[in-house]
Amino acid sequence: MNVNTTSAGLEKKRLQIGIIPLVDAAPIIVARDKGFFERHGLHVDISVEASWASIRDKVVAGMLDGAQMLAPMPLAATLGVDGIGTPMLTALSLNLNGNSIAVSEGVYRAMRLTRREPVSAGRALKALLEHDRIDGRKPRVFAHVFPFSTHHYELRYWLAASGIDPDRDLRLEVVPPQLVVQHLRDGRIDGFCAGAPWGAVAELAGVGQRIVNTHQIWNNSPEKVFGVTREWADAHPRTHRALVAALIEACRWLDEAEHRPEAAQLLIDAGALDAPPATIRTALDMPVPGDPFFGPGLVFYRNAATFPWVSHAIWFIRQMQRWGQVAESVDAAAVAAEVYRADIYRDAAGPLGIPLPDTDHKDEGVHAQDWSLSCSGGTLAMGSDRFFDDAVFTLGGGQPA
Repeated sequence: MNVNTTSAGLEKKRLQIGIIPLVDAAPIIVARDKGFFERHGLHVDISVEASWASIRDKVVAGMLDGAQMLAPMPLAATLGVDGIGTPMLTALSLNLNGNSIAVSEGVYRAMRLTRREPVSAGRALKALLEHDRIDGRKPRVFAHVFPFSTHHYELRYWLAASGIDPDRDLRLEVVPPQLVVQHLRDGRIDGFCAGAPWGAVAELAGVGQRIVNTHQIWNNSPEKVFGVTREWADAHPRTHRALVAALIEACRWLDEAEHRPEAAQLLIDAGALDAPPATIRTALDMPVPGDPFFGPGLVFYRNAATFPWVSHAIWFIRQMQRWGQVAESVDAAAVAAEVYRADIYRDAAGPLGIPLPDTDHKDEGVHAQDWSLSCSGGTLAMGSDRFFDDAVFTLGGGQPA
């Protein structure tokens, strides 16, 4: 395989990259095993970490050069609200969609759910919680994977829009994704929001049922990013661009339908996920036409999935403000532009000859169907960005913050 010209003058060629045992770690595993890192002059070792806190701490300590991160993590670190307070940045989104909300078999039966979609599920859960209060039952416990995570904000968004107070009507706890099924089996939690394949694993184990997939809450929502500290990025600009370019190519390879079975086998062979192979393969299945529950599935490259939209970062900061994690006085737009580095993405992606958005921002919730975004290279095919409650998020407001 020929080495790409982006490898010229790399500050560092041997790297340690962290991942969490999730299907959406696929771009990093594929980039290693299909030679995309090598093409850009990089030798990458992958370290499978036990929790998002471990990922954060090891990146900060320099034990990892960079890592798969939850999309809000670099923002929380830069804002200093994560207990560490080390400025971080991302120049690449790794995927869209992929999370699900699951409940125990007992809760599922008690909900008497007829349709697995956010409105019906929200009404059924609200009715169950109201019965719990009448009966004097302790609040149900729902888990998410990290205080500053897409899962946390998607879960809260759905609950609040369904008339459920996430802080009064429930108790929310943090559980690492690979442990949520065991916690559900043991009765420590009543439900969870986690990434693939863990919702499917709960179903296969007979301990839970998925009631909502998060693309139904916010379609084509951002999920994971590739994150580094700002200090590391400043010290290794060429290496950083090479990493981003290699991962863009891996994401593009992943979104070719004929590659998904091979990608699933790469994840299985890598041994990073202690999950039944069938759930890994299912999680990487391509979209199911006309199926609103399984919907678009994991998206790695289509719909400008790899672009680090600054407007996505603003949405996350607004959610942090909404739920009291960040002061209202924080300038969300300024922090978002500081952390989500579309300029670095364009520098890395330019030599790949792919269409690039001319803007760093886009409105969310305004497209119920596929649409096209004009750019200097022509047009970019984009996907629906609808919120289940028909809200619209723009930089001028229009959604609860």
